[in-house]
Amino acid sequence: MFAPVYFDHNATTPLDARAREAMLPYLDARFGNASSRHDYGRAARRAIDEARQRVAHAVGAHPTEVVFTSGGSEANNLFIKGAAACLSPGTIAISAIEHPCVREPAKALRQSGWRLREVEVDDNCRVAGADFQAALADKPALVSVMLANNETGAVQDVAGLAARAASARAWFHTDAVQACGRMRLDFRALNAAGVHAMTLSAHKLGGPKGAGALVLDKRVELQALIAGGGHERGMRSGTENVAAIVGFGIAAELAASRLDRRISELSALRTELESGLLAQCATIFSAGAERLPNTCYFAFDGVDGETLVGKLDRAGFAVAAGAACSSANPEPSHVLLAMGVAPELARAAVRVSLGADNTLVQVRDFLGALNTTILQLRGLTALVR
Repeated sequence: MFAPVYFDHNATTPLDARAREAMLPYLDARFGNASSRHDYGRAARRAIDEARQRVAHAVGAHPTEVVFTSGGSEANNLFIKGAAACLSPGTIAISAIEHPCVREPAKALRQSGWRLREVEVDDNCRVAGADFQAALADKPALVSVMLANNETGAVQDVAGLAARAASARAWFHTDAVQACGRMRLDFRALNAAGVHAMTLSAHKLGGPKGAGALVLDKRVELQALIAGGGHERGMRSGTENVAAIVGFGIAAELAASRLDRRISELSALRTELESGLLAQCATIFSAGAERLPNTCYFAFDGVDGETLVGKLDRAGFAVAAGAACSSANPEPSHVLLAMGVAPELARAAVRVSLGADNTLVQVRDFLGALNTTILQLRGLTALVR
C-alpha cells in the first residue's frame, strides 16, 4: 500500500518520539500545578526549569531569558504589543515579508498613534539595505525582522541589521520560528550585535503544538498580554502547560544535538529536488539567497498553485501553496509580491519543506508525480483555451 509523503515541515513537524515519551508522565501521574507547594507541584516546577535550561542551551541563551508562551504567534505579539505599551508612540519598522503574527499586531499599533514602516526586500527576499537605512532615519523605537522566511526560506543578516539599528536605539526583535532546528542559533552573539528578543516555537522542530518561547534581553521592559498570577517573570500569567513545555525542551535539545547532520542531509535532498524542478522549467524563488536547507518555493508558469497542491495531495504528496497560516486567503503571497513577483506567477507558487524522515526515493517519486501532474494540467489548460 502506498504511504503518503509529508513535505510540509514548515507548517508543522511530527512529534519526536523521545519528546512524546518525556511528555507522557505529565499527562498522567505527574499532573501537578507548578505553582503548588506540595510534591506534585514541585515536580512540575522542576520539569519546567529543566525544559527552560534545555531550550536556552539549544539557542545560546541563559535560562532566565526564556519566557514560555503558547507558541510563536503569542511570543511575537508579546514582544510587539508588550514593548509598545511601555514606550511613547513612535515608529515600528518591520520587513515587508513578516509573518502575519508580526504584521497584524504592528498594524494594530496605528490605533494607538504608532507609525508603521514596512522595509522593502529585493527579488531574492532579502531586506533591501538602502530602504532599511532610510527606515532607520525615522528613528524607529521597535524593529522586527524575521531570521528566516517561512515561505522562501531566505535567511536575513539579522546580526548586521541589528548592529545598524543600534544607532536608532531601537528594541530589535527577530522571529526565529523557522530557523530554530534548521540553522545554528546563538542568542548571545545576536544579543551582542543588538538583537533584544527572539521568538521560538516547539512544533516547528519536533516538539508539540501549544508551546513556544520569547527569548528576551532582561533590559527590555514589556507589559504582559495576559495578567494574572505573575507566571513567567510576570510576562505571561496562567497555569503552565507542563507536558508541552517538557516536550519543547527535549525537542530543542535533540534538534541542536543533530543539527549539523540534519543540515547536510536536507541540503542534499533539496539539491536533488531543485535539479529536477529546473529540468522541468520551474521558477525557484530566492534561488540566489542563502536559504534554510529544507525549503524550496517554486512555480510553473500558467499552473495554479492551489490546483497543483490538490492534485499532488491526491497523488500522495503533502505540499503547500504558500504559508499554512494564510491557506484560507485566496490572494497571492504577500512575500512574493514584496519581492516583485508578478501576481499571476505568485498564484502558481508551491512550497516543499523537507524534514528528518524524508528520503531521496521520496524526492525522486515526487518529481515523477509532479511531471505527470503538470503535463495533465497543461493539457487541460490547452483544451480550455
